[in-house]
Amino acid sequence: MENARSQVKALTFDVFGTVVDWYSSIVAEGEEFGDTHGIDIDWAQFALKWRAGYGPAMHRVRQGELPWQNIDALHRGILDSLLDEFKIEGLSEADKDHLNRVWHRLKPWPDAVSGLQRLRTRYIIATLSNGNVALLTNMAKFAGLPWDCILSAELVGHYKPDPEVYETAAALLGLSPHEVMMVAAHPGDLRASQAVGFQTALVPRPLEYGPGRTQGVNAHPSDLVASDFNKLADLLRIT
Repeated sequence: MENARSQVKALTFDVFGTVVDWYSSIVAEGEEFGDTHGIDIDWAQFALKWRAGYGPAMHRVRQGELPWQNIDALHRGILDSLLDEFKIEGLSEADKDHLNRVWHRLKPWPDAVSGLQRLRTRYIIATLSNGNVALLTNMAKFAGLPWDCILSAELVGHYKPDPEVYETAAALLGLSPHEVMMVAAHPGDLRASQAVGFQTALVPRPLEYGPGRTQGVNAHPSDLVASDFNKLADLLRIT
């Protein structure tokens, strides 16, 4: 295992939930948006339903029910449905676009920036997210995320966990899959990357869905398990 780990040259990161805290970011910005627009709803439920719509929307694209589209477009379709469900009316197109781009303005977990900075001293660090390139780039500027490279499923025309996403990421980095370690809070993401030859690191984020909504993150034989990015740097013996 130690020998295998020594071959790693790049770390690729899931972003939503692993690097950034989408739940509290959307709830906080939603409440502020509601105050300025006279909207009194349960923004926690709104955030959870918005995120919950993401998997089914990607599935509809995979099944050919929807044409390929990037995550901004998928988020907007889900948002439009939620505005109807929550009976939110009277928003301008500019308002809707601003609200949809909350996904560009997600705040990092407290350890994310410092941990990434440490990991970057030894490894190439890159996103490997279903988020589109513009979204991930804007988020990096907003949150101060020190990526070497923005890699996105958008570049492949597939969504994770399709194997093409991981295979293309390694190829774009000029590396073999075994030279890349996928870092994620989601076992499904890690299993899919492992299936194409990546090494893996599980970093659980028990507050991803808010307090008291812990998702199960066991059931994955990850190469490394760390409670945050700085602990991951410790395990990789980065001072």
